[in-house]
Amino acid sequence: MSAMAGDEKKFRIGSVPYLNAAPLTRDLESELIFATPSKLAEMLRRDELDAALVSITEVLLNDRYDILDGITIASLGEVYSVLLAHKKPLVEMQEVFCDTASLTSVNLLKVLLAEKGLFPHFKPLENYATAPEKDFVLLIGDRAIEFQRTPHAHDIFDLGTAWTELTNLPFVYAVWALRRDIENKALRQELRAAKHFGIETLEHIIETRAEFDADFRRDYFEWHIHYHLGEDEKRAIAKFCELLRKHNLGPVFEPKFVN
Repeated sequence: MSAMAGDEKKFRIGSVPYLNAAPLTRDLESELIFATPSKLAEMLRRDELDAALVSITEVLLNDRYDILDGITIASLGEVYSVLLAHKKPLVEMQEVFCDTASLTSVNLLKVLLAEKGLFPHFKPLENYATAPEKDFVLLIGDRAIEFQRTPHAHDIFDLGTAWTELTNLPFVYAVWALRRDIENKALRQELRAAKHFGIETLEHIIETRAEFDADFRRDYFEWHIHYHLGEDEKRAIAKFCELLRKHNLGPVFEPKFVN
């Protein structure tokens, strides 16, 4: 069964609508169901999708998915699009307002703060327009980029930077999560082909995407994020699992990678 195979049923594939996913979904755009990480997770749990580019947390906290090996959205150091904006010092934090689209970044922030002995209350951000008013606000994706690129009164705690400073490892934000109860060899091949095409045509993506400007897009793709899920990234996932368990953010399940 293949999404490109004539009359056969197409696979149901979900992805985030963010700039950082563009190289992984090249030539699949017309087939994709776009939603936020939190919505994609809900759809996966209801078996409304066969695969989704979903937060790593969804896979680690729910023992029902395989991870497509070799493909990820990750950073080593500053990620720029996952951040805590704060007007006051972190030690004064009592509550954090969180982008409701987020899954992994909330748990990553909880881990990073817990390692500093900080345990604030986490609350949903009612809408993006109120973000500049908050003393502490967690933002992800294109909204986080927009926030940084416009005037604001906040300092920026970049979660990618903080993780790498803590662990000396990259951080894995998203992976292709696959349902375990279906035959999906053709789906795996299709997702691999999309990534290969996206990386091969990254220059075209940089020049033609509408988000922000070409100079920023080039800097973002070349310096802030990468797409290879290798041994360092797997060590990073294992370290994240360890810290999630340490701070009672589980139960946490061992990831299962498939080729």
